Amino acid sequence: MQNIIDLLLKHNELRIIDQELDIELEIPHVAYIEVKKEDSKALLFTRPVCKRNGKKFDIPVLMNIFGSFKRLSLLAPDVNEIANEIESFLKLSMPKSFIEKIFKLKQLSTLRYTIPKITNRALWKENIFLYSDVNLFNLPILKTWEKDGGAFITMGQVYTCSLDGNIKNLGMYRLQVYDKNHLGLHWQIHKDSTHFFYEYKNANKKMPIAIGIGGDPLYTWCGQAPLPYGMYELALYGLIRKKNPKVCKCHTNNLMVPYDCDIVIEGFVDTNILRDEGPFGDHTGFYTPIEKYPVLEVSAISHKNNPIYLSTVVGKPPLEDKYMGYMTERVFLPLLKTTNPFLIDYYMPENGVFHNLILAKIDAKYPNHAKQIMHSFWGVGQMSFVKHAIFLPKDAPNLDDHFKISEFILNHLNIDDLVISSGICDALDHSSPEYASGGKLGIDCTMEVEYEHNMDILNDDKLLHIIKSKFNEVVDLKQYFTHTKNPITIILINKKSKVLEHIDIFDKKHCKIVFVLDSTGNDLNNLYMCLWRITNNIDAKRDILIQNGIVLIDATAKGKLENHNRKWPDDVSCTYSVIEHLCNIGVIERDEKLWEKYQIF
Repeated sequence: MQNIIDLLLKHNELRIIDQELDIELEIPHVAYIEVKKEDSKALLFTRPVCKRNGKKFDIPVLMNIFGSFKRLSLLAPDVNEIANEIESFLKLSMPKSFIEKIFKLKQLSTLRYTIPKITNRALWKENIFLYSDVNLFNLPILKTWEKDGGAFITMGQVYTCSLDGNIKNLGMYRLQVYDKNHLGLHWQIHKDSTHFFYEYKNANKKMPIAIGIGGDPLYTWCGQAPLPYGMYELALYGLIRKKNPKVCKCHTNNLMVPYDCDIVIEGFVDTNILRDEGPFGDHTGFYTPIEKYPVLEVSAISHKNNPIYLSTVVGKPPLEDKYMGYMTERVFLPLLKTTNPFLIDYYMPENGVFHNLILAKIDAKYPNHAKQIMHSFWGVGQMSFVKHAIFLPKDAPNLDDHFKISEFILNHLNIDDLVISSGICDALDHSSPEYASGGKLGIDCTMEVEYEHNMDILNDDKLLHIIKSKFNEVVDLKQYFTHTKNPITIILINKKSKVLEHIDIFDKKHCKIVFVLDSTGNDLNNLYMCLWRITNNIDAKRDILIQNGIVLIDATAKGKLENHNRKWPDDVSCTYSVIEHLCNIGVIERDEKLWEKYQIF
């Protein structure tokens, strides 16, 4: 971490904040706003405190190290080079000449870096606290949001292994601090650690856990890499860094952790004990509910001299996970192509919070090829959690050219040919009627649409007057892409009745695709945040109705009206008084436009 700090300083990518700031809300709020700036910096908080209990920490907090493309390029090799190397391994074949044999041997020799080397010396063993001396409150663990259930470790490298020890895993999960020696482990149902947990549970044995914080930042990124089950993420680290990861055995269990971590937390999980975890303002931009999760009883905390506490903040986009997600997206494209050979490229917009929306460019060979591929997507690894998938032909515009790709989609969209299915959802999805199970939407834009644009487009005021006269819950509306074959109308309402029951009031001469949002908390002029809200708030099977040439999409908050029995969560928002204080002491600049753009409050 100290090397990373020096590197960031050398490239003018680090801001050092020496004021005393609270680990509860203040430090996270500074980082949350900083990463949304176009010229954002990594942040080093040298004097973290806990005002609630009067505690001062001598461990600095480092945040936003992945929070820009420039910093990403400093912390890891070029992502396209990594992707190309992975692709070359996936396409290995018998060499046909002596020169090819030499090249392949050189290529295969890099695989030696995937095997961890064991060392007895670790930087994190310079200070060791065991059993009764363990105290998580001596670490500057942050409480990010006002309604969070407590403080959470957000960039912990969680090391686990199967019961027989043959399969090792490095994951990245949030970890809630309950007291001085207990952590909640937010393992979602599809995570490798959960599979291991049930192996230990069935054997009635305690499960060993180790958590690394800091060290090479690439450990942390590898922890969220979507590798197939059974592949160890530290092998990916070795392949990328071109050096064997050096690991050292923990004090109280047999797990191995990289020698250069700053802090290591270790212990055991009693698989018969579950405890309420959450709420937590997560990367969806909403609070996730309180649910039962395993508990780690901490048996040791070790750290190097002068450790750095690495952390991140999640909430409404864009945040640090935007850039980490970009690296994941690029690096794993070749792996995704092995199961979808006609895939050319894909893109997960950060305001679709990754699992809510994916755009994929494919080489469609025949009618309905896109539909075949979309079902393949929904059956592969973490792609199976994607809610909304849009497939485009190879001659479509660049997927990250938001205006041009939106135009293309709307001109190639057949509203009578939408695929609405159901399947597994991310455990964090709040709109699905059931936990981790809900609707999916697939859109095939690889074919030309036959109908022409023959609509009578009215101005917003006139259209609002007509619709409001038939649907008095409507407050305001705005139209977008009216020059395309499928114009979009976004409507704000004060909801008192079921939205989809009002589809008959819309005339296909004036409207084609209609999104309905709550009037509170939404801005018709802010498409970025409207897309964030829409992709979060809809379940395709329940909230999309197609009738008489109209697509009506209900993106309002759900409740009893829709027989949605799960608790609808609140948005994640900064605490206004905290932001005011940070402005008054000069830690952040007042920027009303930025705050409004990303709905800070």
